[in-house]
Amino acid sequence: MRIFWQLRWYFQLKWKHYVGSILLFALISALQLIPPKAVGIIVDGVVDNSLEASTLILWLLGLAAVLATVYGCRILWRIWLFGASWELGAILRNRLYRHLSTQPPRFFERFKTGDLMARGTNDVRNVVMTAGEGVLTAADSLITGIAVLIIMVTQISWKLTVMALLPMPFLAITIFFIVRVLHQRFRTAQEAFSSMSDMTQESLNGVRMLRAFGLENREQQRFEQVVNDTAEKNIAVARADARFDPAIQLTIGLSFLLSISSGAYLVEQGEISLGDLTAFTMYLGMMIWPMLAFAFLFNILERGSAAWNRLQEIFDEKPDIVSGQQPLGDAPLPLRIQIEQYHWSQDLPPALSNIDITLEPGKMLGIAGPVGSGKSTLLSLLLRQYDLKKGTIQFGDIEIKNAILPQWRNRFAIVNQSPFLFSKTIYDNIALGKPDASAEEVHHAAQLACIHDDIEKFPHGYQTEVGEKGITLSGGQKQRIAIARALLLNAQVLVLDDALSAVDGRTEHKILHNLETHYRDQALIVIAHRLTALEAANEIVVLNHGHISERGQHHSLLEHHGWYAEMYQYQKLEQAMEE
Repeated sequence: MRIFWQLRWYFQLKWKHYVGSILLFALISALQLIPPKAVGIIVDGVVDNSLEASTLILWLLGLAAVLATVYGCRILWRIWLFGASWELGAILRNRLYRHLSTQPPRFFERFKTGDLMARGTNDVRNVVMTAGEGVLTAADSLITGIAVLIIMVTQISWKLTVMALLPMPFLAITIFFIVRVLHQRFRTAQEAFSSMSDMTQESLNGVRMLRAFGLENREQQRFEQVVNDTAEKNIAVARADARFDPAIQLTIGLSFLLSISSGAYLVEQGEISLGDLTAFTMYLGMMIWPMLAFAFLFNILERGSAAWNRLQEIFDEKPDIVSGQQPLGDAPLPLRIQIEQYHWSQDLPPALSNIDITLEPGKMLGIAGPVGSGKSTLLSLLLRQYDLKKGTIQFGDIEIKNAILPQWRNRFAIVNQSPFLFSKTIYDNIALGKPDASAEEVHHAAQLACIHDDIEKFPHGYQTEVGEKGITLSGGQKQRIAIARALLLNAQVLVLDDALSAVDGRTEHKILHNLETHYRDQALIVIAHRLTALEAANEIVVLNHGHISERGQHHSLLEHHGWYAEMYQYQKLEQAMEE
């Protein structure tokens, strides 16, 4: 029952729905007590030949009215109860999404996508079932059961009631041991479902790679193992759950046997009438569903409790990055990066050290360096995906830790090497960050990104669906659509993180020229492996092993004869050989 206490905040929020549903259910339970008593009176009247036809018709009409009232009340309370429980599902999913959207990258290194999807679907559904079916079965088993017991004791025979309840301790002991097993098995089964969801998501995302390497059969075998493991864990849950029904049926059978035997004796002794025994048997029949509901309740509660614990595990994860309170103005200001040291782990050498970079509005900063030199780490710190402990990053006089986080990130428009496109039209993908943009603005951004002509060649132009993750587009087309999306934002700092790697040299030169011509007030950061993209930079910083090994403009770096000059000459030679 602890899950009901954990959901008390929602029951308090929707107390009118739940109180109204329970009151309606109490009314239904009270009305359901009438037919057995009426049947008992009718039986006694028939046996005694004291029941007239007109009276019988009145009794039957009254019973019909009671049943019609019960029918209408059941519809109403189901609308109230299940409507409230489905609202809980919407609240939990929205809360989970908001919570996940505030988490830093480290969180997603520990929790896989498939696992999070399973928690947002399967686990939320189980909690919703607890708030709906769980409340229903709890109210049904308690209200109906208690009401029937009171009538049986007070209106018919307490002796007969005691005899009928003798098998109940057996049921209570059985349920106690079954519930202890159920909770852990439910938890294990839901974790297995998360693993299966995660593998499904990974396999579908990597289906092209699997086909390219001819790994379909091996992946199918791995998937079958995961599916079979999930099935076995759910079968283990079903084995434990299957013990409820035999125990309940045995208890019910014993109760009927004892009540009929004892009732016949009491009728013979004259303590009760035949009508009373008939009514008692009908009341005992009404106890069958509350007993079944009682077992079903434990099933729902254990499933919901395990699901809530898994959701609470996510909600208890507090974001490492906390927003500051200082607002940022609209004016473009210099960006200052001073990093003394940054470690991914204290056991590892510093990923960055002794970094000092200043970027003025309207200037272009180029960042180059070999693989693993710290370029991506620098960008992550700049966007405050991780917190810098030794050093500062400032926008004007405002330190990044003190700035309002959404305002800070809104200063940047980022284009990555592998941009993400949504399963929407090209127009919607470009207008993602500015949905109220006009068609002229979208087309202008596409022209600056040198993708407009390609889009016009598609059968549906800007209304072309790109498929999941832009699967219908080439790498260069996806990059240029992402650049157009970033340009439309008109952010104060545009960051191209190797975002021109999939376009040819001529297109790259044209895009950079467009940026230089049309975005003179914005700062530009270009991280590139192809060094021709950095020729127009006001300053180029070369990172090596986490520190700045070279810095200056393109021509001065060539004269320096360091890593930059060597790599530039190598790339020029490689380009000449390809041509």
